[in-house]
Amino acid sequence: MNFSGKYTFGNQENYEEFMKALGVPEDCIEQGKNAKFDTEVAQNGDGFTWSQIYPCHTTTNQFTVGKESEFEMLNCEKAKITVKLEGGKLIMNFPKYTHTVEIEGDKLIETAVSGEITLKRLHTKKN
Repeated sequence: MNFSGKYTFGNQENYEEFMKALGVPEDCIEQGKNAKFDTEVAQNGDGFTWSQIYPCHTTTNQFTVGKESEFEMLNCEKAKITVKLEGGKLIMNFPKYTHTVEIEGDKLIETAVSGEITLKRLHTKKN
């Protein structure tokens, strides 16, 4: 499975509830809930450069599947984790949530689970 490409944000489900569960302050949740961003993925074998480009900043994480790497998480904290690739899905077990990314057709689907709350984000590949 090749994740490389440029994706435009489509929609998300349960953003506010999920961010509250991570302890993100209300003012930050309010700023982020309507933010539109693009995602750019460059994959070279097991190596990835993953960028989320917001109007006011860009977050970039570089990692290699199976090797520990430092990430900026959804709550803007940093953590060292090892990304797994299982069944065509990237799986990231962060301290407070599990983040899974997969491709279905021209869609990039992000699913993050913290306890009983699931954040789902859909992105569409740009031509």
